[in-house]
Amino acid sequence: MSADTWFYTIDDRLYINLTDRCSLDCVFCPKTKGDYNLHQYNLSLDRLPKLAELLSAMPSLSGISEVVFCGFGEPTLRLNILLQLAQHIKQQSDIFIRLNTDGLGSLVNKRNIVPELSQCIDAVSVSMNAQNETVYAQHCRPAIEGSYIAMLDFLTQAKQSVLQVTATAINGLEGVDVNACRILAKQLGIKFRARELDVVG
Repeated sequence: MSADTWFYTIDDRLYINLTDRCSLDCVFCPKTKGDYNLHQYNLSLDRLPKLAELLSAMPSLSGISEVVFCGFGEPTLRLNILLQLAQHIKQQSDIFIRLNTDGLGSLVNKRNIVPELSQCIDAVSVSMNAQNETVYAQHCRPAIEGSYIAMLDFLTQAKQSVLQVTATAINGLEGVDVNACRILAKQLGIKFRARELDVVG
């Protein structure tokens, strides 16, 4: 069995680490600085786990209040496995499932993925990270042109289909106006949460 950390717990939440790859290269991400550690867990992956391996290794959901697809990578880069695993969990339990995402899943997968997510995901938390495209590019360094607009479009689409939608931005980043991000989220009709720089998990 792989020594990679595919599942990890924080308090009563179970996190699923599908990939350490990402569609962004954020300057503030610990991974960018070569640090893959979160609490007592190392989230680097020697290889990407297959669905059968994840199903076999999944821990008990007893005492778990929420399952979260999150790690130091972007879960929607492995969309098919994400969906199949979430559907399996829903078949076993009515447990709440959240996706932490950069909001670029539709852009990367070249289709609107929100209808598929809405079948098995209860909430999405999207890293807005900036109040405009210039500041976003400065801190997030997206690989694909149009990522900021695509992220905002994902938020709009998710609001139509997913039970709970929250945008986040980080206090303490140069040029990031967290209050402007909060206002933007309100204009989009979604929740907003400010995060703190270097506080992960």
